[in-house]
Amino acid sequence: MNVVDQKNLISNLKKEGVLAVVTINDIDKTNYLCEALLNGGINMIELTLRTDNAFKIINHISKNYADITVGAGTILSITQLGKAIESGASFGVAPGIDPNVIEESKKLNFTFAPGICTPSDIQLALNYEINLLKFFPAEYSGGLDYLKSISAPFIQNDLKFIPLGGININSAKKYLHSNLVVAIGGSWIASNSLIVDCNWKEIEKRAKEMHKLIATVR
Repeated sequence: MNVVDQKNLISNLKKEGVLAVVTINDIDKTNYLCEALLNGGINMIELTLRTDNAFKIINHISKNYADITVGAGTILSITQLGKAIESGASFGVAPGIDPNVIEESKKLNFTFAPGICTPSDIQLALNYEINLLKFFPAEYSGGLDYLKSISAPFIQNDLKFIPLGGININSAKKYLHSNLVVAIGGSWIASNSLIVDCNWKEIEKRAKEMHKLIATVR
C-alpha cells in the first residue's frame, strides 16, 4: 500500500502547489496522460471515481509511475474507500464530509481529506483530528475571501486547504499566495475534452504554465 500520512501529504502538496484533477476512463490513454503531466512538471493527481475503470487506472498509475502520487477523488462511500485502498491510492478526497467514511479511513490508517464549505464542516473535521481539507466548490462559494472568513475561528488548528472548483490559471495565483492553501485542485490542466481529443501537447503546455506560475509564488 502506497499511503502517504497526513503530515507528509501536506508537505508534498505544499511543495508541488497543484493537484491535477483528472477524469479518465480509457486505460490506453493513461500512459500518454501521465507522460504529459510529468513532462509539464506535475506529479500529483486526484483521479475522480466517476468512470467504470477509475480503480483500474489508479492501480495502473500506482504500479507504473513511481514519480506520480495518485489519490482517489470523489470518495462517497465506505465501499469506494476500500476499493481505493485496494487499488493503490496514496490518499483520498471527497467533495463533502461523511463521518462514516472518515471513521473507516481512520481505522484503516488511510489519509483522507474531506470536503468543506461551512464553519460547521470544519468543526466536524477537527473532531476527527483532520486539518487537511478540500474547499469545494471554491470560486462558486465566495473564493479565497470566503475561505479566510470561515477558517478564521479555527486559526489555532493550523488548517490547510486544497481549493477546487472554478479555479483556473488566472485565479490560481491569489490562492497560492495564501498560507491557508497548500495546493490548488486543477481540473482545467487535463480537462475531459483534452483527454478525449488526445491533445497531450496542450495538457503538457498547461502543466508547464502552472508549474512556472508556482515557481514564481513559492
